[in-house]
Amino acid sequence: MMKTNYSFSATAETKTELLEKPRSLGKNLNNALLLTIIMILGAVGMSQAQLAEGDYMIGTDLGSGITSTASNGLFGFNFGLNEGAGYNVGLAPKVGYFVADNFMIGAIVNLGFTKSAKSEGASESTLYGIQALSRYYLAPGEKGVDNLLRNGRFFMEANAGFAGVNVKEGPTTNGFAFGFGPGYSYFITDNVGLETSLKYNGLVGGGNTTYQHSLGLNVGLQIHLPSSQAKRAVNDNQ
Repeated sequence: MMKTNYSFSATAETKTELLEKPRSLGKNLNNALLLTIIMILGAVGMSQAQLAEGDYMIGTDLGSGITSTASNGLFGFNFGLNEGAGYNVGLAPKVGYFVADNFMIGAIVNLGFTKSAKSEGASESTLYGIQALSRYYLAPGEKGVDNLLRNGRFFMEANAGFAGVNVKEGPTTNGFAFGFGPGYSYFITDNVGLETSLKYNGLVGGGNTTYQHSLGLNVGLQIHLPSSQAKRAVNDNQ
């Protein structure tokens, strides 16, 4: 009898656990859904970006950001659809630190690769570089410039450093690279900005071509982190 009672008790406890698990799972799903809704609503209501002293920025632009006679794709990407067509790809990761409100200094890495169409000789180009970066965001009404949208900010950006464009069997330039121009960032949340900029890019150095320059239209995505949040993330990973 004692064995039978024990089995009955265990069976009853198992049934209770089975009944509680769906309830617990449903509660967790509800909590997750509520948290997601709160995050979305909070993001929609945000209007000021993290541009204060001590904050960080990390992200990337599409396109290498280096001028080249072999690169002609819009926003740094171009894929031909015809047989034997060429292509070019590029990225320009950025990282920065706000030394003062609205003013950031940092670094940018330039990476790119281009292959021309077979009809043009199918030449290949490699673009690379590492440069110092500075950016200043214009406050609303500053310098006589008003923001176009409530969640947007104009900025001026400049960069300079070492870069190279090596074209296989073609013009090659390795040396001093620089760029400058205006841009506009639209913050889809308090921490994430979609950007576009129009910059003049130059490359001075030795090689087959001593100077190359171009006007580039760039798009990118940047994440802005408050100093407290960045320090917390670093401590959590230690």
